[in-house]
Amino acid sequence: MAKKLVLVTTDWAPFSGKLARICEEEAAKAGAEFEIRKDDWVYLTKHGEVDELGGADVPQVFVEEEGTVRHILTRVPLDERGKPNFEEARRKIAEALSG
Repeated sequence: MAKKLVLVTTDWAPFSGKLARICEEEAAKAGAEFEIRKDDWVYLTKHGEVDELGGADVPQVFVEEEGTVRHILTRVPLDERGKPNFEEARRKIAEALSG
């Protein structure tokens, strides 16, 4: 079974569009399918990172393969100055797709 990259997000999530473009580009490079799930709170609570109250942050990125779901990323990582590090997000996604 081929790998599929899944982005779970919502319209109001910070950096959602930028992260979607990164996911789409990395999935294409890896020959993987890419899917965006909007407001899929059931998927998030089942497979994603949740807080102590059961709430989930968005966006979150997953890799599905052979019936398993691996959580890859919650939110865009920050650099040492506290700014969004999109290249680190890209690296983590690419690494997950190659592994």
